Amino acid sequence: MQHTLNQICLGLFFFLIFFSDHVQAAERPNFLIIFTDDQGLNDVGCYGSEIPTPNIDQLAKEGLLFRQYYSASSICTPSRFGLLTGRNPSRSQDRLLGALMFMSQLDKNRGIQPGETTIAEVLQQNDYQTALIGKWHLGHGNKTLLPTSHGFDLFRGHTGGCIDYFTMTYGNIPDWYHNQHTVSENGYATDLITEEAEHFLKGQQIAKKPFFLFLSYNAPHFGKGWSPGDQSAINIMQARGSDLKRVGNIKDKVRREFAAMTVALDDGIGRVMTALKNNGLDQNTLVIFMTDHGGTYVYGGSNQPFRGAKASLFEGGIRVPCIMRWPGKIQAATETNEVTWALDLFPTICQLVNVDTGGLLLDGQDISSLLTKQTPVGTRELFWQLGPHKELKRGRWTALRQADWKYIQNEGGEEFLFDLKADPYEKQNRVTDKPGKLKELQKHRDELVNELSP
Repeated sequence: MQHTLNQICLGLFFFLIFFSDHVQAAERPNFLIIFTDDQGLNDVGCYGSEIPTPNIDQLAKEGLLFRQYYSASSICTPSRFGLLTGRNPSRSQDRLLGALMFMSQLDKNRGIQPGETTIAEVLQQNDYQTALIGKWHLGHGNKTLLPTSHGFDLFRGHTGGCIDYFTMTYGNIPDWYHNQHTVSENGYATDLITEEAEHFLKGQQIAKKPFFLFLSYNAPHFGKGWSPGDQSAINIMQARGSDLKRVGNIKDKVRREFAAMTVALDDGIGRVMTALKNNGLDQNTLVIFMTDHGGTYVYGGSNQPFRGAKASLFEGGIRVPCIMRWPGKIQAATETNEVTWALDLFPTICQLVNVDTGGLLLDGQDISSLLTKQTPVGTRELFWQLGPHKELKRGRWTALRQADWKYIQNEGGEEFLFDLKADPYEKQNRVTDKPGKLKELQKHRDELVNELSP
């Protein structure tokens, strides 16, 4: 009798542990960040583009669309650093203000360093399953610079700034990883990233842990092919013929190729959302769609009607599309004009998971009440600092947005002052008629440069 009673008690004990694990996992939200590459505001259908993106548009119908959302930088590497660490890229130990170059000896040991805490590390320490699928671009080669050394349980994808979509190489150098090892893959990079995400989500159906998936597509960024004649890597648009037919109405050749790569990306996002639903995960998952920075016109992107492009600090370089969807928490088919940026994601996610960030120096703010209650975030101050970008022939820039005023100094030392409330497209430079405001923002810019430098 006593033996039977002990068995019953032991069975009840394990049941309660199992039940409490599942209840805890169910109570804590999952996070899916869909992060696309070189995709400007005018490259998404629901923001006014001629390129059809029905699956991204569906996220807007079911969630919250941001009108004044900013990336951490207008260049790939610092943009990713800012999002994942919640810190201004100017604070990075390796001064990650420009794009890391995959074939440069100077960048061989540069990237995100130990001690630069990512949101993935924080969630991993709080019993989340974490994965990065797609593009990393925060360090390559050295294993201490790979995602698996910075909070990600799983890494499937590439470390360089771009990839050959058909060979999964950077030029002729293998750059497709399974965790810490390069592997050979066949297919189309956008599809491979999608398939890895589908596989990951299927595994979460039976997992006890909530998850954080950073789904970092390389599309619609150009590919990195190889020229045998020149024995060098080349930038090349890599659209499939079947996708080109779908956007045949677009007359400009490069824009059409860019659009073809974009519709393939949108297909992938649709498949991922279907996998989320089919595995019973969509109701308790906060889905965040955003891009790393503005597009570049040279390779088919568009940021119209905003001024500027990738690797500049006009609005077209840093004001990006962003949509957040969370059924039952975020009201469907809504918009916000509140000023927010990628650095806000770290503190917001921690608030939603009830994790204290008191020991971390973060440069964003918690916007969870904006998502769930439409609570205004208040007056913002945002600061950007860019290093040079050799491929795009761009130099160093700084910019400061304080409330509705924005100050910019470009690579040539030329200064700009805009009232974004009255002039969102930055057409009227106010440096002459607002000398007091110009001097005030210049001074504060200099203070921030000194304060944020490591």
